[in-house]
Amino acid sequence: MSQDNVAVTREDGTLEIRFDRPEKRNALSRAMYARVVAALEDADRDPAVRVVLLTGTGNYFTSGNDIGDFQQRAAGNDQRDGSPFLTALSSLAKPLIGAVNGPAIGVGTTMLAHCDLVVAARSARFVMPFTSLGLVPEAASSLLFPRLFGHQRASAMLLLGEPIDAETARDWGFVNEVVEDGALMDTARALAGRLAALPPQSVRLTKALIKNGKTDVPGRIAEELGLFRERLRSPEAAEAFAAFMEKRRPDFSAFR
Repeated sequence: MSQDNVAVTREDGTLEIRFDRPEKRNALSRAMYARVVAALEDADRDPAVRVVLLTGTGNYFTSGNDIGDFQQRAAGNDQRDGSPFLTALSSLAKPLIGAVNGPAIGVGTTMLAHCDLVVAARSARFVMPFTSLGLVPEAASSLLFPRLFGHQRASAMLLLGEPIDAETARDWGFVNEVVEDGALMDTARALAGRLAALPPQSVRLTKALIKNGKTDVPGRIAEELGLFRERLRSPEAAEAFAAFMEKRRPDFSAFR
């Protein structure tokens, strides 16, 4: 059901969040941001949710921030911003999949750097027109994009606002898979299902290591080893080992 132009549904361990404002190309209003923040926070609290899937309605993923909101904030000296959304997105403990169903403008592109996996429709386009609007990048894109793409590619996107298509985004490592538009949601939901079937605590700990682990090699080895030893004694590992020995498929559905 859509509330504040955001549709939130749950099925088989996946919480699906859909920007649902197609008449405005899914431009993000403050009410939409607040609704997404609430959904992300609920997802982390709810043990039944294993994966979060983020997408848009219609032919746009999102055209970015609602310019009308920007104008109102500037005129009224409103200091509120999208930081709660970015905080909720970047700190989400559970895996996050982006399913990009069309153009992703501004924050529509930068938010994807916080997704763990991204599937794009062939019609997807990624563009960040911040400087042409007299603005600067957000969502830590000035840090993350040079790491992902390299300095020159990130500069072309962030300074010049040069768009890239879905295939280029895949070749650069920003997108995992490009599919035909009609196959996008089936592909993304199948990917979510694969993650949801895995041991949930192991998945969350692995995501935390990837995103927030120690940055030096000896420190990361020690951090991984400590967690590895703990996981060897975990009920999830016991089920996986038993299933292997019994030549059956493991069942992690009871684990939270």
